[in-house]
Amino acid sequence: MTQQAHLRDAAWLKDGPLARLLALLDCDGEEARVIGGAVRDALLSRPVGEIDVATTALPEEVVRRVEAAGCKAVPTGIEHGTVTVVVDHKPVEVTTLRQDVETFGRRARVKFGRDWKIDAERRDFTINALSATADGVVHDYVGGLADIGARRVRFIGDPHTRIAEDFLRILRFFRFHAYFGEGAPDPAGFLACIRGRSGLETLSRERVHMELLKLFVAPRATPALAVMAESGLLGMVLGAVAFIASFENMVKVEEKIGAAPDPVRRLGALAVWVNEDAERLAQRIRLSNAEAKRLLALEPWWRIAPTRDGHAARALLYHLKPQVFTDRALLAWARSQSGAADESWRALATLPQGWTAPVFPLKSADFVRRGVPAGPSLGVAMRAAEAAWIAADFPMNPPDLEAIADRAAQKATALDQRS
Repeated sequence: MTQQAHLRDAAWLKDGPLARLLALLDCDGEEARVIGGAVRDALLSRPVGEIDVATTALPEEVVRRVEAAGCKAVPTGIEHGTVTVVVDHKPVEVTTLRQDVETFGRRARVKFGRDWKIDAERRDFTINALSATADGVVHDYVGGLADIGARRVRFIGDPHTRIAEDFLRILRFFRFHAYFGEGAPDPAGFLACIRGRSGLETLSRERVHMELLKLFVAPRATPALAVMAESGLLGMVLGAVAFIASFENMVKVEEKIGAAPDPVRRLGALAVWVNEDAERLAQRIRLSNAEAKRLLALEPWWRIAPTRDGHAARALLYHLKPQVFTDRALLAWARSQSGAADESWRALATLPQGWTAPVFPLKSADFVRRGVPAGPSLGVAMRAAEAAWIAADFPMNPPDLEAIADRAAQKATALDQRS
């Protein structure tokens, strides 16, 4: 039986480009509604992000109407009924109602339709199948309203069938549970995920990578990952043992210093102990070069710890740069015996927030002027001067810099003469 609710104070739905688009499509015998995550988030009083629109109008009719109104239509997936409409510089995906005729894993042969219930029943989870009209009326054909009320993530229809259509839904089940669910995962969905786990091996590494990084920053990521680890699913995905306690501690220390949830840093806490772990993950889940570089830079995380010598920490920050320093400090803190309330660790991890390493002020010309010839000797002088400048705690006053340059030039000249 169809259930209904009403979105109140939904200015995002009734004003601006979206309202204009709905007015174009929701007339003259056709109907259009906002569907999916935007409706779910609005019901949960969460910020509404990406907005998708579904319509009874065929793709060609969508294009005709929006272009006649002076808007832009891009056929991004027109064979599956999707047109990206740009209204007042805002892109919105518009998809014609569909019905699966045959499914081939992630791909499906579809036909267009006009039945909102049939379209809802082909989607993944009940909370993602809600649709809302321009006046804020929410239509529910699959029990999504009740599941939102219960904070439950549940597959539509038979979970095994939904998973067989796209095995990425196993990871999506846990991601959505980490964002929107409470308590234990839905038993039927959880069992179906375990039974369908071999399908994870068929997924592209890029899709797994994208889904995992979204999961890592979910509000209840730790319990979701713990369930995945206990059932063997997480080990299959990562190809290694997962350090759940380390992940949870990383969440806590990030919160302690006011850092935004960082999926790459949390992946390091979860699955990287030595560089070989980072190298394996880079291949297994197709990390970007920048992400792999960050994981590799975590080692040797065990060598960083709070000390009374503030200069040592500043010198390390100078060498590592802020992001690597913060990543390494937070990982060492998360794996230490100290808790998230430890102030010495907090002071170390937040050093980049209060101190910016200066740029080494001496240039090659300063040493050439002192008689150091171009070539290897000049490099010796520069390196010796920088090391002395760091050891002196980064002085910037001219007399100290002149003295450092003099000593480094003398050392380089002496070495050059002996060679």
